[in-house]
Amino acid sequence: MNNIATQRIKREFKEVIKSEELAKCSIKVDLIGDSYTELKGEIAGPPDTPYEGGTFFLEIKVPETYPFNPPKVRFMTKIWHPNISSVTGAICLDILKDQWAAAMTLRTVLLSLQALMAAAEPDDPQDAVVAKQYKDYPEIFAKTASHWTNVYAGGIIYSLS
Repeated sequence: MNNIATQRIKREFKEVIKSEELAKCSIKVDLIGDSYTELKGEIAGPPDTPYEGGTFFLEIKVPETYPFNPPKVRFMTKIWHPNISSVTGAICLDILKDQWAAAMTLRTVLLSLQALMAAAEPDDPQDAVVAKQYKDYPEIFAKTASHWTNVYAGGIIYSLS
């Protein structure tokens, strides 16, 4: 990894570690090995969602061209969400693709993913089956997402009432 990318990622890593969100246990990032090119992210499921109480792990790969290109991020924890593949963990989020800006940081990415969990975009899905259920059968979607959170992310059972 080039010197600019390495220095930037080290600074951002420290930013996440010192952030108030870390203190609240809502986002976290760890190194995998000695390299700053492979990281493990952690996001707490947002409150008042089917993901509440769950802990979701992310694989973060930082390219040589960072910060001019976004990191490659995918969910390692299985999740039932319209914008995240229930099979591969691939994420459909504009800032990880064409809306990335060099001013964005790892903290921005983690918080944006947490916000996406709370506010799905079913009209721009990564998983069409989940998006259809989200739009057509919201109660079944919430129960399924809550069940997956409980089984795969150690969450609590979510209730619509």
